[in-house]
Amino acid sequence: MPDVNYFKPAGIPLANLNEVILTIDEYEAVRLVDFKSVPQKKAGKMMKISQPTLSRLLKSARLKLSDAIINGKAIKIKGGNYKLTTGRGLGKGQGRGLGIGPRGRMSGRGRGLGGVCKCPECGHTEAQIRGQPCMNKKCPKCGTLMIRG
Repeated sequence: MPDVNYFKPAGIPLANLNEVILTIDEYEAVRLVDFKSVPQKKAGKMMKISQPTLSRLLKSARLKLSDAIINGKAIKIKGGNYKLTTGRGLGKGQGRGLGIGPRGRMSGRGRGLGGVCKCPECGHTEAQIRGQPCMNKKCPKCGTLMIRG
């Protein structure tokens, strides 16, 4: 996990921002190939994925990053399929795997059940679907990213 996982344009209030979600896999692909100048074939081996898969991750990540820069969106790094391969997983992370009870600190009962998603632009609301965060949904009326209502 990167030490910093959220970036936003200066001078725009958080409530007015749309976000781009960059997965951990996409972040790692960009870090290795674009930042560290590791050849794609070697970077794929380091990530234990094929070179064509790495290429698709890079294409997706670059599209998201350019969208955020050109359109003034925040960038959030999270999620995706990844496995930490160094250390014990303790430290600056967010408590991965060390929760309390059978399914973590909330025993499998997250805030998402029975909630609503709301569009901050036009006010449209709809029921939240379990496992689909509101911030990942676009308003069907105006296309703005929704928030929890």
